[in-house]
Amino acid sequence: MDQNSSIKVLEHCHVSPPPGSVPTTSLPLTFFDTCWFSCCHMQRLFFYEFPYPTSYFMQNHLPNLKQSLSLTLQRFFPFAGTLKLLPPPQRPCLFYVDGDSIPFIVAESTAEFKHLIGYHNINPRRGQELEGLVPKLAKPSSISSDNGDHFYKQLPLMAIQVTIFPDAGVSIGVTFCHVAADGRAFAHFTKTWASICKSLRDLTFVNNICPPDYSRDLIQDPRGIWSIFLKEINIDAASSTTMITPTDNVRITTVISQSQVEMLKKWIATKCVELENPRLSTFVVATAFMWVCLVKYEHGKTTPNGICLFLFLADCRDRLRLPTNYFGNCLKPCNATAKTSELTGENGVVVAAKAIRREIEEFEKEPLEGVENWICRTKELYKECEHCVTLAGSPKLRVYETDFGFGRPRKSEVVHIGTHGSISIAESRDEAGGVEFGLALASAELDKFHAIFEQGLLNLK
Repeated sequence: MDQNSSIKVLEHCHVSPPPGSVPTTSLPLTFFDTCWFSCCHMQRLFFYEFPYPTSYFMQNHLPNLKQSLSLTLQRFFPFAGTLKLLPPPQRPCLFYVDGDSIPFIVAESTAEFKHLIGYHNINPRRGQELEGLVPKLAKPSSISSDNGDHFYKQLPLMAIQVTIFPDAGVSIGVTFCHVAADGRAFAHFTKTWASICKSLRDLTFVNNICPPDYSRDLIQDPRGIWSIFLKEINIDAASSTTMITPTDNVRITTVISQSQVEMLKKWIATKCVELENPRLSTFVVATAFMWVCLVKYEHGKTTPNGICLFLFLADCRDRLRLPTNYFGNCLKPCNATAKTSELTGENGVVVAAKAIRREIEEFEKEPLEGVENWICRTKELYKECEHCVTLAGSPKLRVYETDFGFGRPRKSEVVHIGTHGSISIAESRDEAGGVEFGLALASAELDKFHAIFEQGLLNLK
């Protein structure tokens, strides 16, 4: 947090599903899950305006948050359980037993709320200011088997921290293990929690909320790809909370407005005359523009013929005809590549858009093409490429529709960005059709990035 601010923990408790409401359950991991063992923990923050004192929040809103979380966990019980790492050749699983719970922290901060929810092209936030608002997951524990002949590890899957900024606002920070769920499943959880919290007086509404689907048999894996992935990654990394964040790292949120998105589409279309019907979605043009900005930002650290990588994730649920409410992971890594000289040239955004669109088209043709090589291929690209950008989040997750009864979020942040060149994307809070990117940059080079970004937009006119 800021040197002049502090956080005081007011309460540390645990929240579980209602007693006896969920039977003991074991959900085997699929290959979509096991490929995330080497990923750091996911950390999402929601900020809400709340111009009331701490005592008012504790008395009138905290009980509802806890009760609604308990009812939500009755449906999303794996988050209250653990990741069970059984000895090979047994398959790891998500395991829940009655009484399992989520750590729930309530804290009070003296930080300036308006500073934290700003977009900060002038006065950016330091990374540590956001990291103090999300909890850490507990360390894994070793458990003896029933017959005592071996031990296995159990890892917690989620923790929640609510931080009050007296007379200004409140934040809800969630840390969870990616092995348990992807962004779509997590968004289903947060929106369900928010809806129940907002409508606790109407139990009929609560009962009508669409529950998650846990049908693991829908993911066919006759070749045992889940075990191939486990051999290729560091399974112990699932217990790691380490984030590689430079001490001078600062956070900014950059917005591409709806009008700028349309300008990008028209500009790229005029350069793609060889294509009869160029498919230029908002995602393609916005991410292409940001990719080029980041490559130019790092110009001088790469060679002209060096390969640049833009890694994004595609949701396979629709392509595999899975239920939209399927709980777990269902993401394919898509690797767009291009030479530095191509991306920094006059038509760099066009090159980027074509590369990204090409990956999307390949995904749409065959979402599971080369699935057994997903991890090794991504590792190879990271070694080969001189510049890498990894995208977290999606505008389709609609994070600004997560309303706990405080109104729409004033801001939402992906806290864990900055590791291995990662950035985040979401829909614009204030304008339909726009997008916003969360970036972690060196404080001494912010002016350089802003100049590149603004010049890039001017070049479209």
